[in-house]
Amino acid sequence: MRYRPLGRSGLQVSEIGYGAWGIGESVWIGATEEESLRALHRALDLGVNLVDTARGYGESERIVGRVVRERAGRDGEVLVATKVPPRNGVWPAPAGLDPAETFPGAHIRESLQTSLRASGLDHFDVLQFHVWSDEWVGRGDWLETIADLKQEGLIRLFGVSINDHEPDNALALVRSGAVDSVQVIYNVFDQSPADALFPACQEHGVGVIVRVALDEGGLTGRITAGTTFPEGDFRNRYFKDDRPAQVEAHVDALTADLGIEVAELSETALRFVLSAPAVSTVIPGMRSVRNVERNVAVSDGAALGADRLAVLAKHRWQRNFYQ
Repeated sequence: MRYRPLGRSGLQVSEIGYGAWGIGESVWIGATEEESLRALHRALDLGVNLVDTARGYGESERIVGRVVRERAGRDGEVLVATKVPPRNGVWPAPAGLDPAETFPGAHIRESLQTSLRASGLDHFDVLQFHVWSDEWVGRGDWLETIADLKQEGLIRLFGVSINDHEPDNALALVRSGAVDSVQVIYNVFDQSPADALFPACQEHGVGVIVRVALDEGGLTGRITAGTTFPEGDFRNRYFKDDRPAQVEAHVDALTADLGIEVAELSETALRFVLSAPAVSTVIPGMRSVRNVERNVAVSDGAALGADRLAVLAKHRWQRNFYQ
């Protein structure tokens, strides 16, 4: 495993982190706690040192906390990031909201205390807002609350999870110096963070955590026109109507241009994300030991060549499947 700095924080994070949304049984149907525990332990065995969870991820915080506590003293430091949901329950954050509606200080503190109790941990390394709007920079009492929580040792760093496919919506925050890390969607299809967000993060020393690097499965090659998901699985919304057929067509064109088999696509997609110098870590969801071993193997220092990156750049596909 290779490690990178998380912005100016002084922390070193594994290139491959652990996205813990899918563990346990929440909106990803089919996960089991037993399997999730095996996968997370295996990831830490292989050098993963950043686990990303959230208050809104069902049993994820509890499972993550259990594993981290079980391994205390066995490994190097395991960093855990969690998220505060907006008090008004609105995802993503539309324009015009006052920060007093979304992240008032009392709500931030209450959510953090709930997360600490659920996980059994005494602090979180990164506390992130689960939505963001640049309209909130310089408004509300959230910044003072974050400073207090850092001073009290309950959190080390502050971050935001940027609204899906809206990377420019955090530029003012990054430039303000108030944030330590941002989490953003970045993949072969959605390359927009590289336009303005990544340069700003590099300039201001802000760490970048990349989510949805495999496009919720679209960049694994396993989504085809006939793909279906169990009832209750969020991917029924993400891949609704003719979206699976659209994904299949784009994947066919991509693999043909690269001259690779579909089985090689996941590795290439992760290497694409890691080719961006601004990226600190990528956090694919890994619900099985097999997926952990396959994804962690990408952190071997073998960079994609300029020719490969040029081909991948042509497959930018701007769309928002979350809508």
